[in-house]
Amino acid sequence: MITIKSDNEIKILERGGKILANVLDFVAKNAKIGISTKELDELAEKLILESGGIPAFKGYGEDNPYPATLCTSVNDEIVHCIPSNRILQDGDILGIDIGMKYPGNDSGLFTDCATTVPIGNVRSEILKLLEVTRGSLNKAISIIRPGIYLNEIGHTIENYVNSFGKYGIVRELVGHGVGYDVHEDPKIPNYKVKQKGEVLKSGMVLAIEPMINLGSHDIKFRDNGWDIITRDGSISAHFEHTIVVTENGCKILTQ
Repeated sequence: MITIKSDNEIKILERGGKILANVLDFVAKNAKIGISTKELDELAEKLILESGGIPAFKGYGEDNPYPATLCTSVNDEIVHCIPSNRILQDGDILGIDIGMKYPGNDSGLFTDCATTVPIGNVRSEILKLLEVTRGSLNKAISIIRPGIYLNEIGHTIENYVNSFGKYGIVRELVGHGVGYDVHEDPKIPNYKVKQKGEVLKSGMVLAIEPMINLGSHDIKFRDNGWDIITRDGSISAHFEHTIVVTENGCKILTQ
């Protein structure tokens, strides 16, 4: 079941989402040749704590808790990659995924967002991948309103991506509800499915996040249980916003 957030809860999510968007923007601007993903992670955690929030990802999971504030995914890494001493190089791309509970107490609510940024001089086909992936997110957001079926989102993303050629739309990983927890119902595929899904209603809060590869959509996990990479080694891009369905459409909370 998709939860409905109250007007007061949406105001809290708006405040938290704006803070989180500013943190992501600052971290993205510091993602340059010569910096490590661990340094970016430390910066993000410092900014979140100073804002009165707490990192949503750090400590997530019971058997193998996630150890960092950011997910930092480079080149063929899709999502959930743990920051390390890896130094960003000219021509890389970096996916930065970040979540926060705000305020950092029992009344706090969660928002989630991501971007992928080029590092130095990046090949034109990779820059096009970033453009298509970001565009698919924006296109999906543009159709969200009360009364549409949930899985129209995935149809819209797939149609948009396919209009630019052959890309791999990741299928094993999807968007999700968010707010009371980091991940809530529903699952939101980024591709076409036969089921229509639930009807969207005002007050639903969703994290929309297309993940698109230059090659196959197939994925694999690294041995640490978190890092997810493309099976064929192709480059991958990821963009995400938390949105709330409103009476007349939707509002992006993480910008």
